[in-house]
Amino acid sequence: MSSLTQSVETEVGLGAGVGDGTEQYLTFMLAGEEYGVDILRVQEIKGWDSVTPVPNMPKYILGVINLRGTIVPIVDLRLRFSMEKIPYGATTVIIVLKVMHANGSRVMGIVVDGVSDVYNVPGDEIKPPPDFGGAVNTEFVKGLATLEEKMVIVLDIDQLMNSKELSVVESATR
Repeated sequence: MSSLTQSVETEVGLGAGVGDGTEQYLTFMLAGEEYGVDILRVQEIKGWDSVTPVPNMPKYILGVINLRGTIVPIVDLRLRFSMEKIPYGATTVIIVLKVMHANGSRVMGIVVDGVSDVYNVPGDEIKPPPDFGGAVNTEFVKGLATLEEKMVIVLDIDQLMNSKELSVVESATR
């Protein structure tokens, strides 16, 4: 187990409640850019392993894995964001997330190039995404945060994983 994975498990175990409006985010790399998700949604970080394909799914839904009795749909975030597909390597991981939706919650996994770090971010440090006038879809972006002189794109994981296209996963994995 990597030290970052142990760190994430420690952070999750302690909770992200600093109590002063600060939130914790797990950051990961995707095509050279750093993205973040709320650490309270992270269930687990797994090294890349094969998945069981499910027929008639969009390309970015790789299939499902059985995680201790729970069927977990796996989404390749590179393909979801229309980025170039690359071979999975030693740093490729699956981040298993708890995703909230209208009927409760479900567990889903995202494949990313690698995990980066855990950051404490004051709520007022997350700036809204820029308005590109409809040319770029920012519906999955919660905001942008500057951390240690780099820009991190903070994702709204509920919005991303509950989009219309992914609703097909719900019915296919029941």
